[in-house]
Amino acid sequence: MPGAFTGYYLDGRSAARRPASIRLAASGLEIALEDGARLWWPFREVRQTQGFYRGEQIRLERGTPFPEILLVDDNAFLASLHATAPRFGRRFHDPRRRRTRLLLTIGAAATAVAIGAVLYVWGIPAAAGMLAARVPVSWEERLGQAAVEQITASRRRCIDRDREEAIGAIVKRLMEPQPISPYTVRVTVVDDGTVNAFAVPGGQVVLLRGLVERTRTPEELAGVLAHELQHVLQRHTTRLLLQHASTGLLLVAVSGDITGAMAYGIESARVLGRDGRVLRDHARRGARRVRHVPLSGLASARRGARRGLEAAGRVPHEGVPAAAARAGLG
Repeated sequence: MPGAFTGYYLDGRSAARRPASIRLAASGLEIALEDGARLWWPFREVRQTQGFYRGEQIRLERGTPFPEILLVDDNAFLASLHATAPRFGRRFHDPRRRRTRLLLTIGAAATAVAIGAVLYVWGIPAAAGMLAARVPVSWEERLGQAAVEQITASRRRCIDRDREEAIGAIVKRLMEPQPISPYTVRVTVVDDGTVNAFAVPGGQVVLLRGLVERTRTPEELAGVLAHELQHVLQRHTTRLLLQHASTGLLLVAVSGDITGAMAYGIESARVLGRDGRVLRDHARRGARRVRHVPLSGLASARRGARRGLEAAGRVPHEGVPAAAARAGLG
């Protein structure tokens, strides 16, 4: 049979594959089976369901709900079909367009990656910064309290009334030059030997015992607290959480898998409660990009805090970290 291709025919009623010879015509397919039976498939009744990629077996179907099936392994079949019946070309894949489709796919993927990178590097941080300024304070306070409770769940809080009063006095002096703040600043000392401090949303500041024990002067503590209060006032940690949440949504958009975003968000929350250094490092990077609210009275506040607290005898000599400047927290 001139212009014929070989393949397999399935009648839709059984799984038997019957060898067939297929001839292309201008309006359809003429199929000859080994037992002498001949079938005619008009192109308008035929649909292609497989064979859109190089090396993939071509599968044509006719009828419903249990269609007849024609399987062809010869990659030249589709090219010959388009040459023989060009007016039906839209119903079947054209192998000549595979290269164009591949280039378009690569271009689309590269564009998606570029857009994702731009959103991740610039778009999400910018959006998080704008949203952070509009987050209700009550939401921040609930989130911050939950984070502090999670932090202190595995570590004891250090309770020392005199030290708490001394720290509170320094915080009060540092906040005096500020406009009215929506936050009630709360400082928690956690029983951890690391020399560190960090802020969490809602006006919460966490000092670790290691930092407090390394203190030599009230000025050093004032420097640490001033640094962390800037993170509170600038809402750096709230911005960080919004940025992580937005990144999770970006993962959903890219992968279509919401479980990945959920896992990302859960991990972000766990990091917030477990490792304040992540927050501090991120906040420090943000502080370089965002102009600080001026603490115009910081120097006088430090001096006043030292005079007032030392006169009251409330600050033990070993209560504030001398290592604050070395740790980069001042």
